Amino acid sequence: MRWSYRVARIAGIDISIHITFLLIVLLFAVQWGSVHGIFGAFFGVALVLALFLCVLLHELGHSLAAQRLGIEVQQIMLLPLGGVALLSRTVTRPLHELLIALAGPLVNVLLAILIGAVLAATGNLLLLGSSAMVQGLNVALTWQTLLLWLFEANILLVVFNMIPALPLDGGRVLRSVLAMATNFRRATRIAAVLGQGIAIALGLYALLGGNFFLLLIAVFIFLGAGQEQAASQAGVVLSSHRVSDAYNKHVLTLTIGDRVSNVLDYILTSYQPDFAVLQENRLLGIITRDDVLQLLRAAPDNANVLDVYVTTVMRREVVRVDAEQTLDDALQVMGANNVRVVAVFDEEQYLGLLNRDDLSEAYTVLTFMDRLQRVPTA
Repeated sequence: MRWSYRVARIAGIDISIHITFLLIVLLFAVQWGSVHGIFGAFFGVALVLALFLCVLLHELGHSLAAQRLGIEVQQIMLLPLGGVALLSRTVTRPLHELLIALAGPLVNVLLAILIGAVLAATGNLLLLGSSAMVQGLNVALTWQTLLLWLFEANILLVVFNMIPALPLDGGRVLRSVLAMATNFRRATRIAAVLGQGIAIALGLYALLGGNFFLLLIAVFIFLGAGQEQAASQAGVVLSSHRVSDAYNKHVLTLTIGDRVSNVLDYILTSYQPDFAVLQENRLLGIITRDDVLQLLRAAPDNANVLDVYVTTVMRREVVRVDAEQTLDDALQVMGANNVRVVAVFDEEQYLGLLNRDDLSEAYTVLTFMDRLQRVPTA
């Protein structure tokens, strides 16, 4: 994602923070600082960082559970509204989705128990009967207040995430249970419709109460539920057709004697974004439009870059798919390897390239054809 930066790597998972996350840190610093001065500003920063540490641990719960089930995790992204674990592929086995969905809230339950135990062990058990969130900024700036905030935040994370609405954890739990009795597509449709209904109700409540933040959450749930349903439908369509049905068979290719200038000519005179470099029909690598543009940006005043052979700048590590695999398999391979283009092979024979744009066009055309086939004829 653009404007995101990797800050750590845990258990082989990249931890990234979107730059807009800094707005939340600044907001907490200003709010607490306006009431308690400079110490309040530092307290606000410490509080928001601790809160997002809980969010990170929540996402790590999902991620580690996914890894245990053999599903790769690309990264965890921290955003102003929370966090998201980006898995390499869609989880379609109901039991696996159930376990992964429950792992995140379980982490927050354990954190709440741990924080509550610390407060009890230090003689602050009575604090659990009060609410730091309700009191807002009018509290003493102590470590007990910080822990009480974290205690309540973890409980709130559990309650909120277990709402049975996609794309929340509760919606995924509901879908996995429904999928055990029906199929994944129908379960997704039910959970998505329910999620959008809950989002509309939540949005109306937020509008009546003038709660802008709650309204943002309602919009997030509504859009997320729609995306889940669209992704499920796409998966069904793409899984019913093979790579051989959609890869581009009429493309321009390069040879080891071609230079960057040749690629530029092809880019200007065709819509083709990716080019295979071949030697006697053997794939040596690929070079993309983005590769060429990046090369030109790096040396804008160097005309010699146009004379560079493509073999010196091409990508030699090319992800492969078999022509007999489904289009959904190809999409999952792209996601798992974080690439937008793959090479299509029939055993060891190179056939062509398939990119995400090809998949998008294939989905559009195949969906239209499926609808035509369902139209009754006179």
